[in-house]
Amino acid sequence: MRNNIGAYLGKRGHTNPNLEAIVDVATARRLTYAQVDRRANKVANAMLNLGIKKGDRVAILMMNSVEYFESFMGLAKIGAVVVPLNWRLVADELSYILKDAGAIAMIHGGEFGAVAAELHDRGPGSSGTDIRHWIELDEGNERNLFATAYEDFVAAGAESTPNGDAGENDDLFIMYTSGTTGLPKGALHTHNTMTWAIITFANSTDIRIGDRYSIALPMFHVGALLPVLFTIYSGGTAVLLRQFDPKVMWEITEREKITSSLAVPAMLNFMLQVPEHEKYDTSNLRAILSGASPVPTSLIERYKDIGIEIHQAYGLTEAGGPGTVLSPEDAMVKIGSAGKAFFHTTVRIVDKDGNDTAPGVPGELLVSGAHIMKGYWNNPEATAEAIRDGWLYTGDIAFQDEDGFVTIHDRVKDMIISGGENVYPAEVENIISSHPGVGDVAVIGQPSKRWGESPFAVVVKRDHDLTEADILQHCDGKLARFKQPKGAVFIEEIPRNPTGKPLKRILREQFPGPAGE
Repeated sequence: MRNNIGAYLGKRGHTNPNLEAIVDVATARRLTYAQVDRRANKVANAMLNLGIKKGDRVAILMMNSVEYFESFMGLAKIGAVVVPLNWRLVADELSYILKDAGAIAMIHGGEFGAVAAELHDRGPGSSGTDIRHWIELDEGNERNLFATAYEDFVAAGAESTPNGDAGENDDLFIMYTSGTTGLPKGALHTHNTMTWAIITFANSTDIRIGDRYSIALPMFHVGALLPVLFTIYSGGTAVLLRQFDPKVMWEITEREKITSSLAVPAMLNFMLQVPEHEKYDTSNLRAILSGASPVPTSLIERYKDIGIEIHQAYGLTEAGGPGTVLSPEDAMVKIGSAGKAFFHTTVRIVDKDGNDTAPGVPGELLVSGAHIMKGYWNNPEATAEAIRDGWLYTGDIAFQDEDGFVTIHDRVKDMIISGGENVYPAEVENIISSHPGVGDVAVIGQPSKRWGESPFAVVVKRDHDLTEADILQHCDGKLARFKQPKGAVFIEEIPRNPTGKPLKRILREQFPGPAGE
């Protein structure tokens, strides 16, 4: 069997036809591997009926659902290239991605009918798209007349496995970066790169046949897509939340007997704010994997106190997911570390001249492995900058200890240089978040005439009476003087991207300074 991601579903459907594959929490639907494989075949054959062929780009604009999963797998079976779309984007942002990718078909949820109509009405011009086929999932909304109803579309496809030779080094999907700085870039992955992402994940984490994995991150992000794929590969059940809801996360952990999950730090924080969260039965839950940004040690300790292990990991879209991961035996010993490289992954930490740094010395984290992206779609310059001599330059700052455990500091662009000293916001955030009155925090740099830059804390209160003086006093003695924030401000919510990373560009615009002296 050629390495075809969609074919893995068929293989699992043949091997374990009656095993539960997907639970769609929002609709309470449950599909076995045999059932969802037949539906994916129908999507594949319906696409072939449209004239979609290997290499054609097809966009998906849907929330997590059975339909999202079967559409992705059906498209993979015939070698079409999936373009997962961030449903938080507006029409201008979506049109750029669709035009850049050259997508000719789009499947969208009914709740996105209005933005689909706006894109459709723009036509194929410079501000429009090349979409010729519009397929809309009817979810109780009035369907756009230019779009084919999803169920009618699927019904026209045969249940038999589609013919085709897609796989190996053929393109699988183009996943666009969040575009927090500049225009988004499309990370291009093949069937092989994602096969290796699945294999190295399966060989580096505690994944077992029959596991039940809850997925609340959106599937347009690799942090959700990869868990779905390796769950299928390993013979588990993917329990899909339409979108993150902290109370529902606790409820399904108990009801669905969840064994594994993935949640970014912001999600973990929100879950702890659910009243009486301790009452839920989490006895089947072995661990929650967390990444996307450094996990505060105080947050890990709070979960430890209620008997839940948080295993920190580091990954990125360009690597198909895997970078480093903290193994279960080290999870409580090396709290705060993102672990060591995944099994089929190699990492280095280098200085600005490309030399390996000594233990404890920060530098840029480099990742290498067969799961690294093919490159950025239609962007050879950005590809050459990101991938050099087989190494992916991540733009993330990290250091290794004497035992080889990696700790992630921050993005290079978020680092603060105060009086010539490097200040890593995550380190300051870790201290501030340990204050019991703090609900959430992001630290940015503000311009300083004296120091060049100084740290500034943007805080969400848990305690209504919390003051700026409380924040500054809490940091006193816990951080070197140059690392301590010169001020703090309180807001209702930290702006974050879909994976929970603080949008510090927005915060820097909102609180430009100058810093207090």
